[in-house]
Amino acid sequence: MMKSIDNEKLEKSHRSVWFKTGQLIVVLSILLIPYIFHTNGRITVSSFLDTVTQLKAQSKGNMSKNIGIRSILKRFVAIEQEEGVGARVRRSIGSLKVRRFSPFLMLDHFTVNAPAGFPDHPHHGQETITYVLGGMIAHEDFSGSKGVLYPGDLQFMTAGKGIVHSEIPVKMDSGEPAVGLQLWVDLPSKLKNVEPRYRDLRSAKIPIVQPSENLKVRVISGESYGVKSLRDLAYTPVHFYHFSISKKGVKFAQRFPDSFNVFLYITKGSIEIAGEICPTFSAIFFNCDGSAVEGISASEDVEFALIGGEILHQEVVQHGPFVETDNEKLQEVFRNYQYGINGFERAHNWRSSIANGVDESEARIING
Repeated sequence: MMKSIDNEKLEKSHRSVWFKTGQLIVVLSILLIPYIFHTNGRITVSSFLDTVTQLKAQSKGNMSKNIGIRSILKRFVAIEQEEGVGARVRRSIGSLKVRRFSPFLMLDHFTVNAPAGFPDHPHHGQETITYVLGGMIAHEDFSGSKGVLYPGDLQFMTAGKGIVHSEIPVKMDSGEPAVGLQLWVDLPSKLKNVEPRYRDLRSAKIPIVQPSENLKVRVISGESYGVKSLRDLAYTPVHFYHFSISKKGVKFAQRFPDSFNVFLYITKGSIEIAGEICPTFSAIFFNCDGSAVEGISASEDVEFALIGGEILHQEVVQHGPFVETDNEKLQEVFRNYQYGINGFERAHNWRSSIANGVDESEARIING
């Protein structure tokens, strides 16, 4: 009796296998009909397998198309201008060409030689992200926080209800200037009056992914080619990637959430996007019509920052480093700063110790 049951199960299993195999053969036959006619009916095992591989590749290609590639909204070359005390910057966001690009308020590509810099000044209602590409930058604020950023380091500063600080390039023994990017990010209205805070991200802590021999990505914030950043460092969601491409003709791609505005800034070399060649110092802004940005290097030794941030659906009323959502609140911030209240209590009696300059040996002592 037991044998009979086992045989029945075996027969059912065989019937199931043959049925599924038959289904597969029918499907593959239908898919291969055009190919069979094209080859006058001559088909070998190897050509059959090659065709199956091609069908798989086409399927993946169709999936990629469904993702949607973002088109260019606007692009231009950032022009150098004076800023701070003796500093030179190339401003893209915050310029006449792109006033704002929510949640981003400003992007400066700075080159500063000591003793020039950005001495004691206030902020309110925003976050700043400073990325050092060369040289060193000393910073200090009225809460007593002090430190030095080295090449590859980043600092995320939340101004919140109010802060006064100083950012000064270190006088290098080699004479090298401080070079980097500073990005201003709007805060959601409910977080405009949070307590100020700093978060430093050291270069050695930034994950690096190398998807090919000639392509490398520093994953500062977000996820690229399967590698995730260590943590989120800003209140407003921001994804920040530094791409390095050593050879011409190398393709790159990066996905972003659909709710993000995305832009790209080239610090070295040139790239091609949607058939357009974008040279050094180009800022490229993308439409929200896809889930990814892709392009190809148009020269050797290419470097660019690819950054996205969640769009904040709120009004922006800004005067210099003070950012609010309406004029009444902005005027209140000015009064707070003028009278030293509501976050600016230490503003009037504080002077930074680095405002007159910092040399390299002093900077290394500051950082211990």
